[in-house]
Amino acid sequence: MDRLSVKYQNQKAYDIVIDSSYSGLASEVDKLGFAGRRAAIITDSNVGPLYAELVSQQLCKVCSEVYVFTIPAGEENKNLTTVQNIYEFLVAKHFDRHDMLAALGGGVTGDITGFAASTYLRGIAFIQLPTSLLAQTDSSVGGKTGVDLDGYKNMVGAFYMPRLVYTNVTTLDSLNGRLLSEGMGEVLKHGLIKDQSYYFWMIENFNEIITRDHEILEKMIKRSCEIKRDVVEHDPHEKGERALLNFGHTIGHAIEKAKNFTLLHGECVALGCIAAAYISMKKGLIDTGTCYEIRDMFVPFGLPISVEDVNPDEIADLVKSDKKMDNGHIRFILLHDIGDAFISTDVTDEEIREAVKEILFVDGE
Repeated sequence: MDRLSVKYQNQKAYDIVIDSSYSGLASEVDKLGFAGRRAAIITDSNVGPLYAELVSQQLCKVCSEVYVFTIPAGEENKNLTTVQNIYEFLVAKHFDRHDMLAALGGGVTGDITGFAASTYLRGIAFIQLPTSLLAQTDSSVGGKTGVDLDGYKNMVGAFYMPRLVYTNVTTLDSLNGRLLSEGMGEVLKHGLIKDQSYYFWMIENFNEIITRDHEILEKMIKRSCEIKRDVVEHDPHEKGERALLNFGHTIGHAIEKAKNFTLLHGECVALGCIAAAYISMKKGLIDTGTCYEIRDMFVPFGLPISVEDVNPDEIADLVKSDKKMDNGHIRFILLHDIGDAFISTDVTDEEIREAVKEILFVDGE
């Protein structure tokens, strides 16, 4: 078992526990002071049948009552209607602000549950039980919660810290290959923005990663969580450095919407990272070899390096609707080198269009 502590405003906020089972969950919840309180496990229709009973058995050792509320799986359900359904369930079960929610699932479930927790009775405690690689290494850490609005990613949300992140690495065994690859879009991003040696370590260990060697996965999850923790501790509300975590997301989110969410989030992040590396190259910040090495290294992890049927003009327009705009300027994350990212506000529409053209799939090429 590994443990990392995360601070918020210079005070300890929560622990990230990385384990190979749920056997320690009851003890962790007991330490938080929820003995005798009620808990609601919020899960989705894919994850619930696999793990809800295991988690419920652990929470029943501590909590007076444990309920399971299942939401439909899928990004298309990450909306205010789903949040309202959670509210209505909690009201019907008479949950008060001393009880807790447990988000059991991937990034969508974690974001929805966290947002519901932040707003129900003006704030109820919640814990994260991430089951996808993307959630275990990225979305469960840092306190960002939210839902999509009219297809725009996370347009409604709040910064609200969990009381605990408890990761059971063995849940990754149940992921299909595409979902494991999706998580690597975010994980490779961590290396690209902050840690060159970690980035190359992942490339050297790609076979162990894709074959789900638990020891290697635990090391990788821990290092990614350390990187994200260090960034969000310095900038919990994304006033500065935390924006570095958006590397690949500006164009990635636009592609995600343009493709009507037929591509997974991590796949779009990978495409966005390639586009951002290309812009970095065209600005003379990185050399050609580095740019195309970054592109090609997504391939062993099963991530796309090109996309079909997107319009560069549409992507440039969608970027302007992104929540990361700052006083009319796009806050774009670029690279000085692998492991050395920075915030730029001078990326032009034309540079965005050219970058999208670079990743467009052309039949016959």
